[in-house]
Amino acid sequence: MPTLQAQQTQTLTIEDAVTLALKNSDASKMADAKVLTAQSEWNVAKNLQYPDAKLSGQYMRLANADVKLKIGAGNSDSEDTQSNRSPSVHQLLLGQANVSLPLFSGFKLQNTVKASENLYQAATFNAKNDKEQLSIQVIIGFINLYKAKQTSLLIAENLKSAQQRVTDFSAMEQNGLMARNDLLKAQLQESNIQLSLEEAKKNENILNYRLVTLLKLPEGTTIETATPNFGLVSNQNTNLLMSRNDLEALRYQKKATENQIKVAKSKYFPSLALTGGYIALDLQNALTVTNAMNVGVGISYNLSDIFKAKSDVKLAKSRVEELKYAIDMKADDIKIAIENARQDYELALKKQEVYTASEAQATENYRIVKDKYDNGLMDTNDLLEADVEQLQAKLNLSYANANISQKYYELLTAQGQLTSAFNQN
Repeated sequence: MPTLQAQQTQTLTIEDAVTLALKNSDASKMADAKVLTAQSEWNVAKNLQYPDAKLSGQYMRLANADVKLKIGAGNSDSEDTQSNRSPSVHQLLLGQANVSLPLFSGFKLQNTVKASENLYQAATFNAKNDKEQLSIQVIIGFINLYKAKQTSLLIAENLKSAQQRVTDFSAMEQNGLMARNDLLKAQLQESNIQLSLEEAKKNENILNYRLVTLLKLPEGTTIETATPNFGLVSNQNTNLLMSRNDLEALRYQKKATENQIKVAKSKYFPSLALTGGYIALDLQNALTVTNAMNVGVGISYNLSDIFKAKSDVKLAKSRVEELKYAIDMKADDIKIAIENARQDYELALKKQEVYTASEAQATENYRIVKDKYDNGLMDTNDLLEADVEQLQAKLNLSYANANISQKYYELLTAQGQLTSAFNQN
C-alpha cells in the first residue's frame, strides 16, 4: 500500500523565497564554502612569514663501536695502549632544536600573501554574484509559479461558466429550442477547457515541486504565492558598473595575477634567513655535549631559477593581459545587459497598459455578444469565440502584471543592485 505524505501549505512572498534560498539552498552554501576555502588559503600564505621551529631527537644503538679520543692523549702511549683505553660505547643520544626566520626572499612572501588576499576578495565577490544569480533564479521560479496558479484559477472559473452553459444548452436542446450541433459545440469547448485546466495544474505542480526542492522545504509542501509587487526604476545616471560583483571579482583576480608577476621575479634574488639552534649529545662513556647554542645567517641562490624566471614572468604577464581584456569585455556585456533589461522593463509596463485595456474590451465584447445571442442576433460560434477571447485577455493581463515584477528584478540584477534592494527592504 503506497505511503501518503502529509501535505502542508506555506504562503511565501518573493522576499521570503529569496531569504529561504540564501539560507537553505546548496548553491548558497557552496558559495560560502568557496569563500572559506579562499580565506584558509590566505591564512596558509600568511603562515609562510612566520619562523619555522623544529625539534628532533634520536636514539641510536651502536654495535662494536671503536671510539678513539685524541683530545688529551700523550705521544708516549702506543696504539695498543690507546686501544685498551677505548671506552665501551653502545648508544648515542642526540637532541636538536632549530629555528629559521626568512629575512628576504626577493619579496616573494609578501606578494604571495597579497595574491592570496586578492583571491580571497575575488572569491567573496564571486560568492555575492552567485547568490545574486540564485536570487533571480528563485524570483523567476516564484513568478512562474504565480503565473501557473493564476492560469489554473482563471481556467477553473471559465470552466464553471462553460459547464453552466452546457447545462443551459442541454435543457434548451431537450425542449427543442436549440439545435444539437450547438450543444455539441458547447460540450466540445467544455472538454477543451477541462484539458487546459489539467495541463495548467500539471505545470503548477511541476513548478511548485521545483521551488520546494530549491528552497529545501519539506517534500509535499504546497506554496501559496503572494501577489508580486514591483517598484519604479530610477533613471539617474549612476556608475552601475561598480555595483556588479562579477566585474569586481575579475578586478581582484587581475590584482592577484599582478602579484604573481612579482612572485615570479623574486627568483632573480637570493634568499636570506636567520637561523638558530640548540644541540645536546651524549655518546655513552665517551662524550657529552650540552648547551651548544648556535645562531647565524643562511643564504641560498638557485642559479637555474635565473633562467627559469623569465618564462614564469612572461606567463604571469600573459594572464594579466587576458584578465584585462576579460574585464573590458565584461564591462561592455554589462552595459548591453543593463540597457536590454531596461528596455524589457519599459516594454513590460507598456504591455500591461495595453492588456489592461484589452481585458476591459474583451469583457465588454463578451457582454454585448451574450446579449445579442440571448436576443437571437448572434450564433453559438460568436458566443464561444467571445468567451475564449475574454479568457485569453484575462490571462494576458495576469501575465503582464507578473512580468512587470520579473523584468524589474531582472533589471536590478543587471545593475548589480538586487541584493542591496532586498537588504533595504
